[in-house]
Amino acid sequence: MTPLQIIFMGTPGLAATSLQALLRTPTFQVIAVATQPDRPRGRNLALHPSPVKEIALSADIPVLQPLKAREETFVAELRALRPDLIAVAAFGQILPQSILDLPRLGCLNVHTSLLPKYRGAAPIQWALANGETETGVTIMKMDAGLDTGDILTQCTTPIDPADNGETLHDRLAQLGAELLVATIPDHAAGKIQPRRQDAALATHAAKIKKEDGRIDWRQPATTIWNRLRAFTPWPGTFTFLPTPPKPQLLKIWQAEVVTGNGAGGEILSADESGIIVGCGTGALRIKTLQREGGRRMTAAEFLAGHALRSGESLG
Repeated sequence: MTPLQIIFMGTPGLAATSLQALLRTPTFQVIAVATQPDRPRGRNLALHPSPVKEIALSADIPVLQPLKAREETFVAELRALRPDLIAVAAFGQILPQSILDLPRLGCLNVHTSLLPKYRGAAPIQWALANGETETGVTIMKMDAGLDTGDILTQCTTPIDPADNGETLHDRLAQLGAELLVATIPDHAAGKIQPRRQDAALATHAAKIKKEDGRIDWRQPATTIWNRLRAFTPWPGTFTFLPTPPKPQLLKIWQAEVVTGNGAGGEILSADESGIIVGCGTGALRIKTLQREGGRRMTAAEFLAGHALRSGESLG
């Protein structure tokens, strides 16, 4: 049996997990990879390839890096490869109709939510931030909209209280890769009946901005705790300690919801068990934190060099 000829399109680590799964499956042949252009990183801003490009190069697979997916030369290159299917995971651009219509089996996308909930750029983070107890992955047949295509398959996973943006990302990356590999043969054989998304149930997961990580102490403690989980490791959850000559940024790494009454941002107590801060409802015990430019430390380590008193405020 001739392997299915697949072009893979993706960029970050999440996509790299799906590419690796395709490469391990003998009934598929990845004939090319498309990924975002190399980006500057680090202090010297040297150009670095995406995780997907690194895997493709190590597997000796041709790599295409268009600035825009609509470029005529890029579309022509894809057309010349005559793929059976294009598999997409976190590519970073909306594909034009000229690409969607190109392969005979269409374009399949790995999306890390249970569509139609959390369409958009950051479904993992917003599921955590909104306190969801379950999420999952969807394999959909792409159309010209933003995550609006027909659903082929889905699988679910519970969100554990210990989960954060990193642990949930890694689990969904693996689930998405496994589901993609399982879905493609049945899709190719016509065994799956696509189902339309119910647009009335759709929610949007906007791209995360650094400012999303700033704590608003007027919110309930549970809301702040969920956002802390969602925005770890990036952009991080942070607040400011009013110190002369300028406020000191504090990044919060670990915290827990506790009982307590006080104004939003008011320090209720500070000892080796943690720094308890009043919230709109309840309180938050900060257990691990980091000064700007400093190292991550426990509350006890922080307080050994930065005494905090009850009644002081974070903001």
